[in-house]
Amino acid sequence: MPVVDIRNLKSVLRQNSCLLGLDLGSKTIGVAISDPMLIVASPVETLRRSKFTKDLIRLKAIITERNVGGLVLGLPISMDGTEGPRCQSTRQFSANVLADTDILIAFWDERLSTSAIQRVLINEADMSRKRRAEVVDKMAAAYILQGALDMIG
Repeated sequence: MPVVDIRNLKSVLRQNSCLLGLDLGSKTIGVAISDPMLIVASPVETLRRSKFTKDLIRLKAIITERNVGGLVLGLPISMDGTEGPRCQSTRQFSANVLADTDILIAFWDERLSTSAIQRVLINEADMSRKRRAEVVDKMAAAYILQGALDMIG
């Protein structure tokens, strides 16, 4: 399956399937899931990155377990709107997934998603630094996915 424009994702997604949101970091992958009605994003887990093959095995397991029909990858566009090395890395990750998996992939501009989640966790949840480190990536994935769901809804 191809990379699709986020605006077309809902129309090509198989019925009653969920979307998986991913926040790709250099050390972790934050994972979030939508409900089948594509309304609400919920954090799932944070994967410690290792070799791509091992990361993909875990992602494929989540895809199967949770009836996932598509991935929404956070695309770390620079504040000036340009794409740098992190965007290239995300696009390469998607190409690697597509080489081994038959799934839809869309990108979502993730600028400031981790910063926004950090502020919420500090100001509203009053979480310790250690606890924030444990949840920030999966919460950022949920933030990314929720933005995409709100747009396609």
